[in-house]
Amino acid sequence: MFKKCAGIAAALMALLPAAAHADWLVTPSVGTTLGGDTFGRKHVIFSGMFGQMDADAFGWEADVSYAPKFFEGDSKTPFDFTGNSSNVLTLMGNVLIGVPLGGQRGAGFRPYVTGGAGLIQIRVVSDRGTFKTNNHEFAFNVGAGAIAFISDHVGVRGDVRYFRSFEDQPPSWTRGIDFDLAPGNFDYWRATVGLTFRFSD
Repeated sequence: MFKKCAGIAAALMALLPAAAHADWLVTPSVGTTLGGDTFGRKHVIFSGMFGQMDADAFGWEADVSYAPKFFEGDSKTPFDFTGNSSNVLTLMGNVLIGVPLGGQRGAGFRPYVTGGAGLIQIRVVSDRGTFKTNNHEFAFNVGAGAIAFISDHVGVRGDVRYFRSFEDQPPSWTRGIDFDLAPGNFDYWRATVGLTFRFSD
């Protein structure tokens, strides 16, 4: 299912009109999870963004993120997760709408908003491996950030996004209500910082 949804996301982005004189942007980043189903427990998250933005600061991007040990030590779930027993993987296709400050070349500051849809994969294994689940849910994300270009090809990017599943299947074990295989109502925030590499087409 994950491969199928990835294909759908790629096809949707392929349907977007190609921007004239657009720049390719590649951003590896690292950050933390916040709020929602993290229950105040911050965990490292790795992400990568790849897409295009034109001179008017309009574009698209594919966003992938991976959060290992997402539920580790969460006393509000039925299990006390330890080690590499859980992770959350997301794949999103997003639209970017920014402010073209500083133009396309050289140093400049470019704030933006972004939003899109895709898939969340949630994998959980109990501390002794007696319980395992691997869920795939359609989801959306919205957020904002900025890129500060320090040269023609390199910039620093900060980004905050909210992720939420479209599924709403109570009860949800991540909410500490009852045991349930489906996370349902799953959501969290992601804050990241990374380097953006800019290439002209």
